[in-house]
Amino acid sequence: MDRRSPLGEFLMARRARLGPDDVGLPRYGDRRRVPGLRREELAMLAGVSAGYYTRLEQGQSLNASAEVLDAIATALRLTTAEREHLHVLSTTASHRTKPVTPPEEHASADLRTLLAAMGDVPALVVGRRNDVLAWNTAGHALLAGHLDPASPDDPETRPNLSRLVFLDAHTRALYRDWPAKARAVVGNLRILTARNPDDARLAALVGELAIHSPEFASLWAEHAVEPCGRDVYDLAHPVVGDLTVTQQTFRVPQEPHQSLVTFTAEPASTSSAALTVLRQARGIGRGRGGGAGESGALDVGSARVPRPAAGRAVES
Repeated sequence: MDRRSPLGEFLMARRARLGPDDVGLPRYGDRRRVPGLRREELAMLAGVSAGYYTRLEQGQSLNASAEVLDAIATALRLTTAEREHLHVLSTTASHRTKPVTPPEEHASADLRTLLAAMGDVPALVVGRRNDVLAWNTAGHALLAGHLDPASPDDPETRPNLSRLVFLDAHTRALYRDWPAKARAVVGNLRILTARNPDDARLAALVGELAIHSPEFASLWAEHAVEPCGRDVYDLAHPVVGDLTVTQQTFRVPQEPHQSLVTFTAEPASTSSAALTVLRQARGIGRGRGGGAGESGALDVGSARVPRPAAGRAVES
């Protein structure tokens, strides 16, 4: 019986997505017992023995060299992010320990000062499990105005971005292309679990999402990898309506497990005007203003942003 490690599961999932035609191998008929490449086919492409590759995929060999991993990555046609993920999985597979509960995370005073100084720019600090450790007023208003602004301060009530996307109806309604956002969240969570394989709370989060969200469970089984970097999202905000924002994620050098996440809009765009309206509605920056006109639109200078239809916000 196979007893696959996370490394083996990843290899099997990536092998299943390639067919002989993709790598220039003959099919020898159409009857194939497994999806994708056979183990011996992949081993041949990578230049390793079929027996060695089988042991690696079954979790019986945990000390593959970097050269062998690179050869397998090339044979599987992995992306740069997937190749790095493969190396991380190999490293953690040979150094696994019992699950532990890491100390509670907190955003430093310097990061909190930075969030406050950013003012008009929606921003938040997330931790090793995608928990929101802190956010500024603009970040809270953009992503989670239905939650208590002080919730990140208490580890017991701290929002988790992955949990919000899959289990919170408000957040689901916020993203116009929710499936794309969901896939990005799962791809990033895969990276986090590979880097922190012994984090008991991270494992519990994955288990919770798999139990309560069939969509998460299905995406998780694909073993997709998608690091956070720069993403563009179309939002349907319950206060200011439709807008497009660019999300950027920056690693915090002093806290390697924490990231600063910011949201911006194109200058002089309707999305930028919508962010201005949102800031004014929350009394951020230069004060309030932009009252509703007879047409039901909010005015920001010469820009007019339609109010969202009643009932857009979904109760969780």
